[in-house]
Amino acid sequence: MSCCDETTARVPGTNVSRRSLFKGAALIASVIPAAQPIRSEAQSKQIRLAYCSQLLCGVPYEVARSAGIFKNHGLDVQLVYTRGGNAAMQALVGGAVEYAGTALDVALQAYANVGADIRRFAVTGRLPLFAVVTAPKTASQIQSIKDLEGRTVGVSALGNADHALTLYLLKQAGADAQKVQFATMGVNLLEALRQNQIDVGLVQEPALTVLRRSGARVLVNAMDLEDAKHYLGGSFEFMGVAVRAKEIEQRRPEMVALTKALADALKALRQMTGEQLVAAFPKEMVTGLDLKEFSEILGRHRDSLYPETVGIDLEAAKRVEQSLVAGGLIRSGASMAGLHDTTIVGG
Repeated sequence: MSCCDETTARVPGTNVSRRSLFKGAALIASVIPAAQPIRSEAQSKQIRLAYCSQLLCGVPYEVARSAGIFKNHGLDVQLVYTRGGNAAMQALVGGAVEYAGTALDVALQAYANVGADIRRFAVTGRLPLFAVVTAPKTASQIQSIKDLEGRTVGVSALGNADHALTLYLLKQAGADAQKVQFATMGVNLLEALRQNQIDVGLVQEPALTVLRRSGARVLVNAMDLEDAKHYLGGSFEFMGVAVRAKEIEQRRPEMVALTKALADALKALRQMTGEQLVAAFPKEMVTGLDLKEFSEILGRHRDSLYPETVGIDLEAAKRVEQSLVAGGLIRSGASMAGLHDTTIVGG
């Protein structure tokens, strides 16, 4: 299971308000100049792109949709909101959608373990959405990943992406994973940490922000590029787009247009404020959130989470593969070379 699973999805209702979309588009237009639609060889019919509905994953796609960037590249893209990355991948493999935006660990497991005939051709996220954080009472005692030996670490479930990432970090730090006790906490990590029921846990946002305010120590923030370079060895290929392999040739012009649109969205979002990024989402997806806090989170993590280009970083992809091997999610020695198609970007 990816960190973009059904517990972190925010699936909007089917009747997304046109008013909320127009309001978001108007706010985004203040930083993205209007452009004339590009005459494209891409197919003019509607294409469906499913993604996991995790908010931090969706920023480039929502910016491309709400700012009209897809349309500027001759594309009619319908974003399909699924409950988690696995559901998006299943929709692709099953033929319900033409493209799926998922975390790389989802694509790797589908390709290696299930034999899904898919190809990944563009990247929109370069870091995992986890941070390793102490409980407030253990903040002074636990100061490094090596200090996790003899401690209880909370993860969503054994074999999940957060568990695999922890094992990889332990290996990188030269720590003995056998001396670490893992507690499976489901989605209740925030309260368990805040109430000091476990020593350390892997959390996402906004839990990370809440715990920082409570006095917890952040051991590794994988959402920060400098931490990723220090603890993971660099970028850690994350969110990206996959297609069914058998359709690549017939869809190639469409895929080229899609990558160009997403590349434009990545450039645009770097110039946007947190408020403007929040406005890119359908209102139904952010209902119930502290919008001020969420806009601050987006502004804080924006430059680290999203790459400057959509090109696949094979070294970064290899690190994800190694973490899944360490976590027992894919077998060692499985060949992943055929998963990545590097011919589309710039094609």
